[in-house]
Amino acid sequence: MEENKETPGAQKPKGKEKRHSCQQCDKSYTTSVTLKRHLLIHTRENPYSCEECGKTFTRSDHLKTHHRIHTGEKPYSCEECGKTCTTSSDLKIHLRVHTGEKPYSCEECGTTCTTSSDLKIHLRVHTGEKPYSCEECGNTFTRSDALKTHHLIHTGEKPYSCEECGKTFTTSSNLTIHHRIHTGEKPYWCEECGKTFTTSSNLTTHHHIHTGEKPYWCEECGKTFTTSSNLTTHHRIHTGEKPYCCEECGKTFTTSSTLKKHHRIHTRENS
Repeated sequence: MEENKETPGAQKPKGKEKRHSCQQCDKSYTTSVTLKRHLLIHTRENPYSCEECGKTFTRSDHLKTHHRIHTGEKPYSCEECGKTCTTSSDLKIHLRVHTGEKPYSCEECGTTCTTSSDLKIHLRVHTGEKPYSCEECGNTFTRSDALKTHHLIHTGEKPYSCEECGKTFTTSSNLTIHHRIHTGEKPYWCEECGKTFTTSSNLTTHHHIHTGEKPYWCEECGKTFTTSSNLTTHHRIHTGEKPYCCEECGKTFTTSSTLKKHHRIHTRENS
C-alpha cells in the first residue's frame, strides 16, 4: 500500500481529544463508552455470557466471535486456497502461508515466525522452558496442544478417521496431512528451488538447506541441528535413553528407524 506523502507546509489534521481518562492506569480515550469498556479489564467484569458453554466475556463482539465455535460459522475466506476462518485476524495470519511473511524474529538465532505466539513458543528452545506437564508420566512440553496430543497415548484415543483407508489419528491436523497421501496435494512450495511439500514444517526444514541454518543446539556438546526432532534424537547419546524396544528379543534402540532395520534380522530368520 502506497504511503501518503505530506504536502510541504501542510498541517496535520488534529485527532479527537482524549478527555476520558482511566484512574487505574492513566490511559485515556476519546469517548466515555470506550473508557467504560476499558475499565472492565481492571474490574475483571465479564457481563457477556455464552448460553452454550457459560464462558464469559468483557465485550459483546468477543462473545459473538466465540459463538462461532458452537455454530461452526467461518465467514472469512482465503481467495488463494478457499480456506475459511472464524475471524479476520485468523485470516490475516493464514494469508502468511501464501505470502511467506514471518514478521516476528528471534533475537537469539534469527529464526522468524508467523505469529507472536509462535515466537514465544520458539523462544523456549533457547530457555529450555516446558511449562506443560503430563500428570500420567511426568513428560513436559513446550506447547499445550503438544501435551493434549501426548495424553492420547495414555487413553489410546484416535478420534479422527480417514474415509479413504480407515486409518485413525489423534488430531484432525494429522488426518488432514495424511489425506494428502491420497490426493497427492503438496500445498507448500520452496521459492528457492520450487520443491513442494505436504506440510509447512517440512518446507521450513527443507529451507535450512538453502540458508544453512541450524537453530537447534545441544547444551551438552554444542552440536547444532536443523530440526528439534534431530536434536531430541541426538540428546539420547548423552542420556543413554533407548525408547524403542524389539518385541522379538527385547533389544532397545535410540531411534525407530534403527529398530526397523534391526527387525529385518528376525524377518529373515522367520522366512
